[in-house]
Amino acid sequence: MERPRVVLGVGGGIAAYKACELLRQFTESGHEVRVVPTASALKFVGAPTWAALSGAPVTTEVWQDVEEVPHVRIGRAADLVVVAPATADVLARAAGGRADDLLTNVLLTATCPVVFAPAMHTEMWEHPATRENVATLRRRGCLVIEPAVGRLTGADTGKGRLPDPDAIFAVCRRVLSRAGAAPAADLAGRHVVVTAGGTREPLDPVRFLGNRSSGKQGYALARTAVARGARVTLIAANTALPAPAGAEVVEVGTALELRAAALEAAGDADAVVMAAAVADFRPAVRADRKIKKRDGEDPEPVTLVRNPDILAELAANRRRGSVVAGFAAETDDVLANGRAKLARKGCDLLVVNRVGEALVFGAEENEAVVIEAEGGETAVPRGTKDEVADRIWDIVGRRLAGAPAPGA
Repeated sequence: MERPRVVLGVGGGIAAYKACELLRQFTESGHEVRVVPTASALKFVGAPTWAALSGAPVTTEVWQDVEEVPHVRIGRAADLVVVAPATADVLARAAGGRADDLLTNVLLTATCPVVFAPAMHTEMWEHPATRENVATLRRRGCLVIEPAVGRLTGADTGKGRLPDPDAIFAVCRRVLSRAGAAPAADLAGRHVVVTAGGTREPLDPVRFLGNRSSGKQGYALARTAVARGARVTLIAANTALPAPAGAEVVEVGTALELRAAALEAAGDADAVVMAAAVADFRPAVRADRKIKKRDGEDPEPVTLVRNPDILAELAANRRRGSVVAGFAAETDDVLANGRAKLARKGCDLLVVNRVGEALVFGAEENEAVVIEAEGGETAVPRGTKDEVADRIWDIVGRRLAGAPAPGA
């Protein structure tokens, strides 16, 4: 099988050293990689390093090996072009259609998906010129990942940090996996909200009522939505997973905290997918101190009260034209229980999973049935959680576009 061909463009920022790790992940997973740095990038990481790690020649100029016409050939032959770090200068030149070095020539000749992973100081990222350049590239179908928040050059902290290389790699793999199936950025311009993980309802300062949810399916939904061009808000309840590149992560603990975060984020959302396992009940009273075990005495009964029905509330208050999807974890009568829940919640879609000790929770694979309010039903075959997530976004995207269900 032919190895996927990736062009790794490297901009001239201090984060260039992180691209070495991204390059390693591509090569070790069987991709053929050609590194195309800018001249200023070579001041941070030299050409011998890129050549040794990629096994391919490295140049910034169009004047080298001109008989091979590299400024045209490299972009045409690529299955994916990813620029990491994408500096403010690279974004500006790409948006302006410049062709003043080999990288910008490659960007002009590439007919494959193009991913930019920006890295710069916060003020540069937030400058109107940069924001307009990003918007231009996104309108053209490029995927521009939102930068991370964290430590920048020197003592500065803010938005503009290059996402972790493994998170960028995960996005690139999703883009490659969908090549030819649909537009790479078919959710571009959409704001989607995803909830993930499991809420915990405190009994006392050290104990809680919880569930088995790992958050993996919700994180897969966030990761694949980023790869399809969406602006993603991920509301994460008690997970231990690395943040998906490009997603804004809001951390919560309890059902009430998740409700507040979800209602706020849903205000301008085009789609909300409630993948989190939200506790139906919480203790009526939370003890201020650890509840002690006393010899010869039974513990005091724990009185529970209902938590708000967040999915039903989101469905009842959704924006016109938006899509609200929920999840149902069932152990028996899966479809019948799912249909009843869909009607009760009033949402547009319900992703129904059969669960158990070794099913879904914490697993790397999943399968589901997506049922729709109008009666449609789509079986999602067993696959990785990213693959399942893509099938869910296919259905959400079709509804957002106003297209009829298959066979309707």
